[in-house]
Amino acid sequence: MKFIVTQILALLFLTLLFSCKNVPEKLSSEVKIGSENKIKYAKGFDIQHFKDYTKVTIKAPYQDSKETFEFILTHSKTTTNLNTIQTPIKTIVVTSTTHIPMLELLSVEANLVGFPNTNFVSSEKTRSLISKGQIKELGHEENINTELLLDLKPDVVIGFSMNSNNKMFEVIEKFGIPILLNGDWLEETPLGRAEWIKLFGVLFEKEKLADSIFNKIEKDYLEAKNIASKAHNKPTILSGGLFKDIWNLPAGESFAAVFFKDANTNYLWSDSKGKGSLSLNIENVFLKGKDAEIWVSPSFHTSLNNLREANAVYSEFKAFQSSEVYSYMNTKGETGGIIYFELSPTRPDLVLKDIIKIAHPELLPDYNFTFFKKFN
Repeated sequence: MKFIVTQILALLFLTLLFSCKNVPEKLSSEVKIGSENKIKYAKGFDIQHFKDYTKVTIKAPYQDSKETFEFILTHSKTTTNLNTIQTPIKTIVVTSTTHIPMLELLSVEANLVGFPNTNFVSSEKTRSLISKGQIKELGHEENINTELLLDLKPDVVIGFSMNSNNKMFEVIEKFGIPILLNGDWLEETPLGRAEWIKLFGVLFEKEKLADSIFNKIEKDYLEAKNIASKAHNKPTILSGGLFKDIWNLPAGESFAAVFFKDANTNYLWSDSKGKGSLSLNIENVFLKGKDAEIWVSPSFHTSLNNLREANAVYSEFKAFQSSEVYSYMNTKGETGGIIYFELSPTRPDLVLKDIIKIAHPELLPDYNFTFFKKFN
């Protein structure tokens, strides 16, 4: 349990600070006609192409941020400012498992030289590099081994933040290593999260490949959504579970609720406000959700028996009694990492297909689950 909680926190608590915002004067501000990278869904970043450089703007680096951070990507480094990055980058350190699939899809996982808590990584391809010593263990995500990181001298460190205060990254920046905030976890739609692959695309000068990968994910997602729209019924959905006597479940405007909507289901809290989680007591959840036909993602639990032992009330839910409970907690990598946490932000098309398979199995008869498994 402690391992799983730590893994979730690892996805949320890495932060960075300080990025310069001035475009170098020596670079032309002439826009390259027809070269704009179209950001369709993501709200947290922009990419603009000019004659001599590309500007990346991070608009939502952390929750409730009022700051924006600009980085200049150029072939020749004309300034020592931390906001100027010479591309294509050769080496990189990332700090969340959600970044791993994006590197792999672009075939640049060999450029990854360090990662905190490597046990969280599930992908077989990247795990092989870790086993060979090509990716160094950087320690705990909240206390990275900065001495080792500085020895690696990565061209860029990709971090993410809950707020604007992190002394560890401030130290790293003082040694001339740029840090980019990745705000993909703040996106409000599944496709918005996946579109952050374009950020890695410009860093490695693989924009066309990143665009084509995202376009395929988008196409598959929208096709699955269209298939779900043909369902004749909309089963009622319950989600979440208790953690320290509080039942956490997706709010009606959250990205998780978008999955339920696009899968053509009746999520019982779809009308609630908020883009994060709702914190409810079990009495309120039972009153509204006791007759739900399907229960998805029941907190950290891994079986019906585990649910029953955790709280006797769980066994009173209709979905429990009919064994219609599904979770991603039993789909793990070699070292125990939850594959859903790593891969799902990049592949929302597979998450949507999983939920469609749960709610409308007749619509995807030949599809096998990627993340979710039914409790026994």
